[in-house]
Amino acid sequence: MRQGPTVTHQVTGLLTIAPGLLLILALTIYPVGYSLWLSLLDKHSFFPEQRFIGLDNYVYLWSDPEFWTSLWYGVVYSVWTISLQILLGVAAALLLNESFRGRNLARGIVLFPYMIPTIVAVILWKWLLNDTYGLVNYALITSGLIRDPISWLGADLIMLSLIVVSVWQFFPFVLLAVLARLQTIPSELYEAAKVDGASAVRRFVHITLPHIKGILFVVILLRSIWMFTKFDTVWLMGEGAGAGRFIRTLPVYAYMRTLTYYQAGLGAALAVVMFGILMVSTIVYFRLFRREADIG
Repeated sequence: MRQGPTVTHQVTGLLTIAPGLLLILALTIYPVGYSLWLSLLDKHSFFPEQRFIGLDNYVYLWSDPEFWTSLWYGVVYSVWTISLQILLGVAAALLLNESFRGRNLARGIVLFPYMIPTIVAVILWKWLLNDTYGLVNYALITSGLIRDPISWLGADLIMLSLIVVSVWQFFPFVLLAVLARLQTIPSELYEAAKVDGASAVRRFVHITLPHIKGILFVVILLRSIWMFTKFDTVWLMGEGAGAGRFIRTLPVYAYMRTLTYYQAGLGAALAVVMFGILMVSTIVYFRLFRREADIG
């Protein structure tokens, strides 16, 4: 009769994984716990003096119009960029999954935006969208579509410009994930559907979509977290532009509270609020779609 693991073996196993477990806890639990503690303090970002104020930072944020404006900008930015990335990424993946001459070259080119550094991408787009010497305005005026240059980085259009830049830079991630899944779908399914007279739309709905919904579940979750907490692209697009406050999302606002106004406690409270929003959103998302995605 086979004997189960002895107590000695169990203790040895726990001791073996203990260093890794402690490292994980130190890298995940400690930063969250310290941010929670810091959010309860009135503390300068650089000076050691601090004073315990309880939930005053959260009470202040509740009545702070700039907090609600930043939250709204973050929601608008996240929803539009994620939706457009999914649409463009899935469409491009379907196209690049077909056989045509130069397909490998096209796959390499379409991944280019995702490989270049964010600072280079933002400088490139700010140059293209410049209302004085930008190529976009030059092309529109030359083609007769507009008479006067458009201020793409002005208050009215800077959010649209930011969304365009973000979609252009990050949709290849969706493309890669979906394309990898598409290549595992047996071609016999499509051939049988064609024999039965199924149109391209029906083949997508009844064959492709059920196979890629699992990867879409993961991609939407990851992209939602990344776009809601996106800092570098938003900050660089707003940096130097007079309309930068019109794209001031929560990560940028938290950074400014911490390193511009030197309010480390308030900055930590903003970080904790963002963490809470993401936690609640993730739980709701799992409850709504986990069974349909069938990844559990």
